[in-house]
Amino acid sequence: MFVKNIRSLPISTVFDLLDSNLHGLNEDIVRDRQKQNLKENIGDSELKKGLKIFIRQFTSPLVLLLVIAVLLSAILGEISDTLIIFSILVVTGLLSFWQELHAGKAVEKLREMIEIKSLVVRDGKEELVNTNKIVPGDILRLKAGDIIAADCRIIESNELHVNESSLTGESYPAEKMAGITDESAPLAKTFNCLWEGTNVVSGTATVVAVYTGNDTLFGKIAASLSDTHETAFEKGIKQFGYFLLQITAALTLIIFAINIYFHKPLLDSLLFSLALAVGMAPELLPAIMTVSMSSGATRMMKKRVIVKKLSSIFNLGEVNVLCSDKTGTITEGTVVAKDFVDVYGKPDDQVRLFAFLNASMQKGFANPVDQAICALDLDTCGFVKLGEIPYDFIRKRLSVLVGFEDKTTIISKGALANILEVCEFVKSETGELQPLDKQMRSHINARFEAFSKEGFRVLGIASKLFSSGKMIREDEKEMTFMGYLLLEDPLKESSMASIGRLRDMQVQFKIITGDNRYAAAHIAQKLGVSQPQILTGDELNKMSPEALLNRALKTDVFSEIEPHQKVRIVKALQTAKRVVAYMGDGINDVAAINAADAGISTSNAVDAAKQAADFVLLEKDLSVLADGIQEGRKSFANSMKYIFITTGATFGNMFSVAAASLFLPFLPMLPKQILLTNFITDLPALAIASDNVDQQQLASPGRWNMKLIRNFMIVFGLHSSLFDFLTFYALYFYFNLTGAAFRTGWFLESVITELLILLVIRTRVSFFRSKPGKLLLLITVFALILAIYLPWSPFALSLGLTGVPFTQVLVLLGILTAYMITADWLKMWFFQFNKA
Repeated sequence: MFVKNIRSLPISTVFDLLDSNLHGLNEDIVRDRQKQNLKENIGDSELKKGLKIFIRQFTSPLVLLLVIAVLLSAILGEISDTLIIFSILVVTGLLSFWQELHAGKAVEKLREMIEIKSLVVRDGKEELVNTNKIVPGDILRLKAGDIIAADCRIIESNELHVNESSLTGESYPAEKMAGITDESAPLAKTFNCLWEGTNVVSGTATVVAVYTGNDTLFGKIAASLSDTHETAFEKGIKQFGYFLLQITAALTLIIFAINIYFHKPLLDSLLFSLALAVGMAPELLPAIMTVSMSSGATRMMKKRVIVKKLSSIFNLGEVNVLCSDKTGTITEGTVVAKDFVDVYGKPDDQVRLFAFLNASMQKGFANPVDQAICALDLDTCGFVKLGEIPYDFIRKRLSVLVGFEDKTTIISKGALANILEVCEFVKSETGELQPLDKQMRSHINARFEAFSKEGFRVLGIASKLFSSGKMIREDEKEMTFMGYLLLEDPLKESSMASIGRLRDMQVQFKIITGDNRYAAAHIAQKLGVSQPQILTGDELNKMSPEALLNRALKTDVFSEIEPHQKVRIVKALQTAKRVVAYMGDGINDVAAINAADAGISTSNAVDAAKQAADFVLLEKDLSVLADGIQEGRKSFANSMKYIFITTGATFGNMFSVAAASLFLPFLPMLPKQILLTNFITDLPALAIASDNVDQQQLASPGRWNMKLIRNFMIVFGLHSSLFDFLTFYALYFYFNLTGAAFRTGWFLESVITELLILLVIRTRVSFFRSKPGKLLLLITVFALILAIYLPWSPFALSLGLTGVPFTQVLVLLGILTAYMITADWLKMWFFQFNKA
């Protein structure tokens, strides 16, 4: 079954080697080959995947160092401390593992809802099949927009152009056809083969699948061609992680050196420093991020938005510009053919018939315009299709060759300007042919402009008698202009409200459309933009990158836009420091969807658009997208809560411990107590993803700001240290406590302040005016009760804790109350002063 020379063998030999033919494979062969593919391409089992996630929780260098140190402690006889520390590490890891595993499964279920299918011929019948069920020898029918699901050999094609940029780097579509090429020819010159992962831009083809799965060219180099890229938020998180770890590592070394200098026990000092590093490092950050993203994905699903690329949720939360075509988003998307008129604006039955023949006979790709025309009830008995030149985004027209009785006619339909460029004649009012002179062209364009200003989408139609039974592109010339197709796509009732909501959310909405400037302006005015700023494709071509950068920000509508210009617009907005979402569903939108910070498609989009998108809408409606952006902002805001809490607590505690080590003749807290503090305070953090978010934070796009995080760390770290020092003074100098009594006091103060600061920092307003999520509040209260109970519990002695007298409780309560009040005031001042 294996075919070595996919490019150079005759197609008949390829069929023989694959035991296939034009009627396709039979079901028995398909089942056998699917079983074989399953054996060869089997991935990790659920158990193996789970095991990998579990092991990953304990692969942090700091955790491994602590485990080694704990084992060393066990060898030296500190068995009870070893077991306690080891148990805390394992339980913390298990919590993180459970959250990540649960989040991963939720996302997998969502992704399964977006299936890409191919039209396959089996046993002589056409059927839609999931792309992962295709086997070598399957016969595939391809059209514009299809993702190619295997390495294939072309049997026959018609004006086939394929986007192979992911493999060859060439952005211009490659022309493909049946034939034989040299086996050693480079990919860019192999015209008779199609490769998995590429997509059809225009034309049609029948092909035979030769390689599937890991045997394809794409499968062999999949690692280098991964379509997942690091988002802006992920880059920021990585920066933040490195920044925090650098500070943690530096302070840990300083604390260890200070303790050694003051002749404190070496092993205790090492364990203390390592435990402090583990406790302060953002080891829960990956789990928090994963949970936040998966929770956001689940909430989005309820709002009819499927998340394909999980990490892009945060990008959606940062979006402040949304670009979209008008069809189906701000309009109904159900195009209605209103009229078919001649050059003079009068209804014309021949224009109607020829438009119907062109639309009903084309096999390129389904589109709303042809579907609307095909809804007409016309008798086409006797008309036979003899050929087709499919629509493409360069010619912007579609031609079919039609036979009727003893006549053969080319009928072309498309954008008016592109139809006029192949026309040389026009019918007079009496029905006679006359040259299409400059005056008549001016008359045609004036009528086109008038129709467009009325809100119609206007196409042109042309024809000519032809003497051959086969046509090529070059035959689209010397045609007769017949008239206009007047199409209408009414505005959605919800569009005004949805766009208004986006504006309230500080998201600019920009229309990018191939429609003419007059129709685009009409739509913008109906949406309430009294004087829309419009930029046409021709004007855009003449602009420098710098000029476009300035103009793009001010433009409401981009009209008469080519597919490659869409990418240029998106990149210009990104250069202007805007976070751009692009929504599209056609093959002409794929490049722009890829280029955008958040690529959005719809469930009824072409395969290539769904493949490129980060999000897929189950309803093509801007109100759904507004809900999705809001959910993205929630995920962003909840993740930032953890980051702010971690930075403030980390820097403050590390700074306090470093200072305490200078004047205390003993370790201020035992290693197991540090890890226990970390464990207790991490419990509520796992519920942050489900926390409520204030409307104030949802009103504007989120924004990653490393400077703001650094400033927050310093301000709140020093604030936290101030109350730590106050606690040290009260315990050591006022109550004259040392050892277990001192450590218990600081343990309680440290745990409770970290739990309280979570409730304070989770909102930008005063904490008692913002209601936390039920789960977050419940776990926080549980953690508080647990922390307060431990010094009086049966485990107190083994944990190095002891009961606290009533007077100390009152003093600690006073410190905590002052901490809570000042932290709340400081937070409001900080975010007012540092606008985020």
